[in-house]
Amino acid sequence: MAYSSRQGSIMKIGIIGAGNIGGNLTRRLTALGHDVSVANSRGPHTLTALAEETGATAVAASEAARGAEVVVVTVPLKNVPDLPAGLFDGAADGFVVIDTGNYYPRERDGRIDAIEDEGLTESRWTERQIGHPVVKAFNGTYAQDILERPRPAGDPERLALPVAGDDAAAKEKVRLLVDELGFDSVDAGGIDDSWRQQPDTPVYGLREGVDAVRKALAEASPERPEGFRG
Repeated sequence: MAYSSRQGSIMKIGIIGAGNIGGNLTRRLTALGHDVSVANSRGPHTLTALAEETGATAVAASEAARGAEVVVVTVPLKNVPDLPAGLFDGAADGFVVIDTGNYYPRERDGRIDAIEDEGLTESRWTERQIGHPVVKAFNGTYAQDILERPRPAGDPERLALPVAGDDAAAKEKVRLLVDELGFDSVDAGGIDDSWRQQPDTPVYGLREGVDAVRKALAEASPERPEGFRG
């Protein structure tokens, strides 16, 4: 790993979803010293290897947010409505939810009417399902880059990630975490602006620095591409 530095305080972080993004965030955040609980839909017994590798605590999804200051929801969009009721019961005061999700109607999720017919952004729809505001981040990040591409601040090869959210304090908390992970961040506006970082936009999957990310966000079209409609 090219870079590992922690400047902030140790946090309790819950990660719901242990796929590529969730697994690699678990690896990095535990390496930075955070207290990470990780869950998936199949139960903690399926996460034994990840827990042993990282020192994270494998828990049921219903327990992942217990005491957490940051909760990462990184599950397929179609599975968001199936998350446990009372998911955030027992979370820390002022907890922040990071949404890494994307809508892939043809490949995975099927048609979601509220996104298609009401024009909701993916993250606004997710907020409605889970009953809590979110900050959208990491949705266009290659999972392997989380492990392989961290760089110290000021490094010319440091990548930048867009971060969208309505709550300035929550967004700042996420941007500080992104910085700690070894990436710059760009304020991508509110959740209603987060279409600018949805799949098939110029910034989605972009491996560039701050200026290029800002330019890509500005060039995005609000028209959902044909391939990403149900």
